Amino acid sequence: MAQLEQEAKKRRTFAIISHPDAGKTTLTEKLLLLGGAIRSAGAVKARKTGKFATSDWMELEKQRGISVTSSVMQFEYDDFKINILDTPGHQDFSEDTYRTLMAVDSVVMILDAAKGVEPQTKKLFKVCSDRGIPIFTFINKLDRVGKEPLELFEELEDVLGIASCPVNYPIGMGPTFRGVFDRFNNEIEFYGEGKKLSSLKVDGPEAVREALQSQADEDVLVQLEEELLLLEEAGNPFDMEKVLEGKLTPVFFGSAVSSFGVPTFLKHYLTMAPPPAPRESSIGTIEPKDDVFSGFIFKIQANMNPAHRDRIAFLRICSGKYEKGMETWLDRTGKPIKLAQPQQFFADSRENIDEAYPGDIVGIYDPGIYQIGDTLVGKKDTFNFGKLPQFSPEHFAKVRPKTALKAKHFQKGMQQLAQEGAVQVYKTERFEETVLGAVGQLQFDVFIYRMEAEYNVDLDIQPLTYRVARWLNDDEIPTEALRSTSNMVVRDHRNRPVILFENEFGLQWFQQKNPDIHLSETSL
Repeated sequence: MAQLEQEAKKRRTFAIISHPDAGKTTLTEKLLLLGGAIRSAGAVKARKTGKFATSDWMELEKQRGISVTSSVMQFEYDDFKINILDTPGHQDFSEDTYRTLMAVDSVVMILDAAKGVEPQTKKLFKVCSDRGIPIFTFINKLDRVGKEPLELFEELEDVLGIASCPVNYPIGMGPTFRGVFDRFNNEIEFYGEGKKLSSLKVDGPEAVREALQSQADEDVLVQLEEELLLLEEAGNPFDMEKVLEGKLTPVFFGSAVSSFGVPTFLKHYLTMAPPPAPRESSIGTIEPKDDVFSGFIFKIQANMNPAHRDRIAFLRICSGKYEKGMETWLDRTGKPIKLAQPQQFFADSRENIDEAYPGDIVGIYDPGIYQIGDTLVGKKDTFNFGKLPQFSPEHFAKVRPKTALKAKHFQKGMQQLAQEGAVQVYKTERFEETVLGAVGQLQFDVFIYRMEAEYNVDLDIQPLTYRVARWLNDDEIPTEALRSTSNMVVRDHRNRPVILFENEFGLQWFQQKNPDIHLSETSL
């Protein structure tokens, strides 16, 4: 018990969220570099150099310079065991991101200093806020001209509704950027492009101006002095309880591309961020220190190693100790499963492990028996952590193999990619044609790419005009839904009936005409 509790307290499991191009994958790389997990960081878009981000393992990600699938990276730093879940930044992959956010204990939110709070940040923040996840903010690209810090704090409060407390504060910005003042440690960290960074301890905010006299312009010093005084007198006081409740975000400034501010951020984060938290289950609260092993599957990825055509289920451990070869029970079926080859990840590479603890993310070989949201328990008397919801897609298309001889490969690929949640797959009610549903068009591109690269199937795709999907709460499909020419009735991969509508107006009209038919925007 003591060892289990001690190991759990060392764990920090977090996701990094942001709007595309805010610097998420760059920050991830620099954190891995700090932890000694990699020797050199590869910028996401560094195609000419042949260097790609470690967290972008899919070939398509390297070609396009974007992250389109969640990846897991684990490393040690200062006696902490860190699990980073790098989520897709592109808005078309918000459902994959949502599932990933179910598996973390805290979140690092990156803002571009010039752009502030952007649309995708708002969507992802809402998911975190609804769950009460602690949020740490890293304001990036201080080496470029951006919004004033006080304006960014105001945005956090007005747009996202979260109070902020700057742990460090920028000295200038863009061409006048000279570093940051660490308000918690009374320390100035100097910024120098291509130079060795240095720091200087001072007696307090009032001594900052004097220490910087030869380093910064007078205008910068006057503004810094005024704003530090304002923060001391009228800023939000640091309150750890509010941070852990997700009501106050500690704010850090830096430049991920030059690594400035990243080591300071990581050190503060590791002392502030929570270890694995208790989780609610069907039998009550499950504590990380509980002896009985438990965990849930939040992601399934097929063909991470195309040579072996394997499927890996990503398992977040919630309680107990995970041991190689241990017997567990799948709550959904009640059947025993031996976990023979647990693996830990570093993007696309992995290694077998003998043990893991609460907070860790491990990969288990999936012969096709797991579903997203499944709970595994180390005893026959099981419980579950609830299902992960499926969301309404906004784009639909009919799809079939170009060659009938590839029908078997087509069905296998469709089944596996549907189970891992890459897209949603439906069958039409009458002719059992295959319909794909996706949050964004890019998901179709990835699906086509993967079917060709991993299953050797070329596809014919026919876009459909539908933009809204609603699940029927009853398995029986009403004749009113089947008769309509402006919608389509399909069944999802679990055979649940779904109605596709051309737009919100069509949905509202249908509901007005059929008030007794209950529709749901998500599916559990």
